Amino acid sequence: VQLQAYGGGLVQAGGFLRLSCVASGRTYDYAMGWFRQAPGKEREFVAAITGWNGGGTSYADSVKGRFTISRDDAKNTLYLQMNSLKPEDTAVYYCAADPQFRIVAGTGDGVDYWGKGTQVTVSS
Repeated sequence: VQLQAYGGGLVQAGGFLRLSCVASGRTYDYAMGWFRQAPGKEREFVAAITGWNGGGTSYADSVKGRFTISRDDAKNTLYLQMNSLKPEDTAVYYCAADPQFRIVAGTGDGVDYWGKGTQVTVSS
C-alpha cells in the first residue's frame, strides 16, 4: 500500500482546506488517519476513521468541531476537511493506514503505512 497526501497550502486564519490521501492498493478494511508535525514538535494525532465504510471516528480535542475525517473506498481516498483554521494548525500533515484502529487513533507508533506529508500553513 502506498499513500499520497494532497491539498495542503497557505490559508488565512478562519479559512478552510480539504486534504486528500489517495491509496494505491487495498485499504477498505484498514483504519486510516491523519497526523501532523509542527517544526520542533512531536508528531500529533489529528483524526482517525475505521475501515469497512468508516462507521467510527476519533478526533484530537484540539480539532473537534472544526475538522471532519471521511473516506470514499470506491476512490481509495481519505479526506480531512479542515474548517476554522488557526495558526496553531500549521504543520506537515501525514496520512496513515493500519489494520488496527487503536494504532491509527493513538500515537501512530507501529502504523503499517505512512504517506508523504503535505504542508498546511495558517497565517494570522
